Amino acid sequence: MDTKLLELLVCPVTKGPLTYDRERQELISRSARLAYPVRDGIPVLLENEARPLTDEELER
Repeated sequence: MDTKLLELLVCPVTKGPLTYDRERQELISRSARLAYPVRDGIPVLLENEARPLTDEELER
C-alpha cells in the first residue's frame, strides 16, 4: 500500500484515519470498528464490504 495514498484515504463512515494491516490486507478504521478489504492493491471502501472488528482486534 502506497503510504501517500494511505495519507489521503479516510473512513467513509467516520471520515477518520485508516491504518493498513499488511498481513490481513485490510484498512482498519478504529473509530468505526471496521476493516475494509484491499483487493489486488485496491482499497474497497464500501461499508457493506467491511467486516466488524472485535474488541480483541482493537486492542492491538
